[in-house]
Amino acid sequence: MPENKKQSILIVDDELIVRESLTKWFIQDGYKVDAAENAAEALKKMDKGPWDVILLDIKMPGMDGMELLKRLREIDGTSQIIMATAFASVETAVQALKDGAFDYVTKPIDPDHLSHLVSNAIQQRELADENTRLRQQITEITGANEIVGESPQIKRVIDLSLTVAQTDTTVMIRGESGTGKELIARTIHANSARRYFPIITVNCGAVAETLLESELFGHERGAFTGAQYRRKGKFEMADGGTIFLDEIGTVSPKMQVELLRVIESKQFTRVGGNEQISSDFRVICATNRNLEAAIKEGSFREDLYYRLNVFSISIPPLRERRMDIPLMAQFFVKKYSAVMNKTVKDVSADAMDLLVRYDWPGNVRELENVIERAMVLANPPSIRPNDLPFQNIVKHEGPKDDTLAAIERQHVELVLGTMHWNITRAAEILDIDRVTLYNKIAKYGLKKP
Repeated sequence: MPENKKQSILIVDDELIVRESLTKWFIQDGYKVDAAENAAEALKKMDKGPWDVILLDIKMPGMDGMELLKRLREIDGTSQIIMATAFASVETAVQALKDGAFDYVTKPIDPDHLSHLVSNAIQQRELADENTRLRQQITEITGANEIVGESPQIKRVIDLSLTVAQTDTTVMIRGESGTGKELIARTIHANSARRYFPIITVNCGAVAETLLESELFGHERGAFTGAQYRRKGKFEMADGGTIFLDEIGTVSPKMQVELLRVIESKQFTRVGGNEQISSDFRVICATNRNLEAAIKEGSFREDLYYRLNVFSISIPPLRERRMDIPLMAQFFVKKYSAVMNKTVKDVSADAMDLLVRYDWPGNVRELENVIERAMVLANPPSIRPNDLPFQNIVKHEGPKDDTLAAIERQHVELVLGTMHWNITRAAEILDIDRVTLYNKIAKYGLKKP
């Protein structure tokens, strides 16, 4: 047995000689050992636990071992319970396995066999404990994300992401380049039951059409020139997890047919192979293209569109949620101050005004790049206007009328535009009822474009 063992064993048996013999054996092996002669005493000793292993006799006066097994499982589901039985009650011991026991031994007990069982039971418990710790660590790591913002628009995106994460539904994420579509995909995966398996990303627009099939499905050795080894494809690698198909709108019509078949059947064949491979994956895709227009043009299959667009999340561009810019700017300042080991801690008021007024055609990605560049140039303690690259090209101007009514009008118009004049969704974001929203539309003379 391993030296310096700290594991604990509780022996429950109504025969004194059995308790004394087993106690002596396991103390010699270095375990912490205690014993109980009946169920009532065993239940009291559970307070001294947790016990790594409980050796439990099936036949005892009063509450028998089968009933005690159920009670112990309710108190501590992590203890490994080994049942002890006479040959005549092996069927009962088998039933005990179904009820959660780790294993059983028959009387008279073979010390070597029991010692081996206890060792295996403890290893099983340690593996279970380690698995629990790893899952907690993964949850802590993957549960954290870099979605920053307090605007109603981004809160809506986060709420939708967390809701759909609880299902296996296929998700299409839409938004301009740089809005953070992959970050939303990773958030969905990190909050799903698949988070302990990988999320595999494929940038469909960055892979040549001739290579995309091999990238997705894998290939066999000799399938084409240069294929010296068998290679797993992204769908196979995503087994148990999620595959994120970025820029799905760039896929060729031929590959669209293949994708539709694989997504529906969860089966595929490697390039140059004959073996049918199955993979359990969830699909999340993203696009910055107008797929509805592509369908009308004949460049995107309608059946694939409906297969992918089961649940849609639209990420608004940064210019439509300007209230998030100060929070995001501060987030990136903190990030790059650590990376660059600089003591620049914030953005000056004048520089922040420039950031908020700029139109951000590159969205969040552009904002991060601007802050990174500014951090290189900035002197502590703050980023100043001269550190920014666009002092003279700010495009957005706030309302000249600073009255509360003017600001409210602009915000209502902004939310309506973001929601494509969906009155119900706009009212939810503004936290007012539909009648109030209709009154404000009439009051300010707003019209759907």
